[in-house]
Amino acid sequence: MTDAPPIEARELVKRYGELTAVDHVALTVERGDVFGYLGPNGAGKTTSLRMMLGLIAPTSGDVRLFGRDPNVVGARALDGVAGFVEGPRFYPYLSGRKNLRLLADLDGGAAAARIDEVLDVVELRDRAKDRVGGYSHGMRQRLGIAASLLRDPKLLLLDEPATGLDPAGMRDMRELVKRLAGEGITILLSSHILAEVEELCNRVAIIRRGKIIYEGRLDELLESAGGEYRLRTTDQERARAALLAHGVSSLEAVDGELRFRAEPAEVEALTIVLGRAGIGIAALVPHTATLEELFLGMTEHEEAVA
Repeated sequence: MTDAPPIEARELVKRYGELTAVDHVALTVERGDVFGYLGPNGAGKTTSLRMMLGLIAPTSGDVRLFGRDPNVVGARALDGVAGFVEGPRFYPYLSGRKNLRLLADLDGGAAAARIDEVLDVVELRDRAKDRVGGYSHGMRQRLGIAASLLRDPKLLLLDEPATGLDPAGMRDMRELVKRLAGEGITILLSSHILAEVEELCNRVAIIRRGKIIYEGRLDELLESAGGEYRLRTTDQERARAALLAHGVSSLEAVDGELRFRAEPAEVEALTIVLGRAGIGIAALVPHTATLEELFLGMTEHEEAVA
């Protein structure tokens, strides 16, 4: 492995006739990241992932995995890289172990010696002799990760690994991703389950209509939506008039509470104003937007103005 980032995509473009599926995507996944790649259906996530893995060639631009371009050096660019796009695929009439053995034989090296180890990691050792056709969806997803781990990867790309799982399966998948990240594997995670992304990822990129509209640290994105407060009082109408008279902007009445944006020092002054007016404060709490709220705000707003 070189010191180059696990993934560097620069001005990636993919066109199908007149349709531009990916439009000058640029992003960098650093070592140790659990990087969330987010976007609505049809935004270009899967096409981007396919180009990153060298499964399809870009119309223009380039991608490098640890400094290697799959379209220049071929399969050698995938040394230390594993994962799946649009779900793992297996022979349903073979057992989990036999499927892994076939993949290990194709990969060569020490992969076959890792079969028991990776089955233990994904907690499938007890079902390894069963046919994959009898596996639940969650078990097939975990077998897909086991197949990826056969390569002893330093970079793992997972496309919607928790989709279709029940709550227990989602919890198990979340814990597995945490465990793998704790072992030093860099992970690129594409997911629609934004609460999972918020818990797991340190950096994210949001793609819409083939273009990246945000890339950066997740905590910085969440902090950008700070400064909102929710207020309930003994007299909401008088409280609203007092806040407006004090120069508060972005004031809304929603579900029996007043919502507004202000700096902490301004909020302290507002409590004094309300107290002097004889208005009792039942609740005054800061509200930080969730990733889901931010994501919907960014993508739905752009949809409305497009």
